Amino acid sequence: MSEALLFHKTYKHPTSSEWVVFVHGAGGSSSIWFKQIKAYKAHFNLLLIDLRGHGRSNNLLKGFITNQYTFKDVTMDILKVLDHLKIHSAHFVGMSLGTIIVRNIAELASGRVRTMVLGGAVTRLNIRSQILVKLGDLSKHIVPYMWLYGLFAYIVMPQRCQKESRHLFVREAKNLCQKEFKRWFKLTSEVNPMMRYFRDQDLAIPTLYLMGDKDYMFIAPVKEMVAMHKESTLHEISDCGHVCNVEKPDEFNAKSIDFIRQQIK
Repeated sequence: MSEALLFHKTYKHPTSSEWVVFVHGAGGSSSIWFKQIKAYKAHFNLLLIDLRGHGRSNNLLKGFITNQYTFKDVTMDILKVLDHLKIHSAHFVGMSLGTIIVRNIAELASGRVRTMVLGGAVTRLNIRSQILVKLGDLSKHIVPYMWLYGLFAYIVMPQRCQKESRHLFVREAKNLCQKEFKRWFKLTSEVNPMMRYFRDQDLAIPTLYLMGDKDYMFIAPVKEMVAMHKESTLHEISDCGHVCNVEKPDEFNAKSIDFIRQQIK
């Protein structure tokens, strides 16, 4: 029997040979990129993927190992899709926890990553984040996961202007089963050790961080990372929170598309 592949969808450009791969965050799905598709497909071939247990990959769980898994497992899922489609290298756009997966693809298969656009990037969990994760870990067996997810969404995206992003992610998270939520929640324990390693490894891959200036939990560590890595640049989007591709799509699209096009030789 053939190995299960993640659900994926492609948009082919009539002339371009450049591919852009979109990687959503935990609890989301490829539908979070609905404000990017029109702008991007005017320039590139697009590949949208639902991560394991998310979106339309949720019904593929039986094809995967059903016990706990790691960021490496999730990363390899994406590389298998690229192999299946014979995409040898691509530009990667990640959002939130998806930025860690994109960075891990660059670590495991650097030759396949032309550029990285990391939106609402998670480069370290601060003390506040770690406390939230610890409280969630202690209560995840007794509190319904949607309550937890809704609480986390509100804490990470508290402003009124982030209401659409909160509702989008809570709605998407409803497609996760309780066991799958716990598996992804457990992955958060890998974040800080991985990011300490990534901080020390400056890959020669052009990288653009797109961060809302009100993304209070994550923007400071990104500034530290950019200061250390010569191939990285940061663009702050004003009056914007964590999910900047949804909150300020025009600016997100313009800056990221321009960045990718500048890197194409």
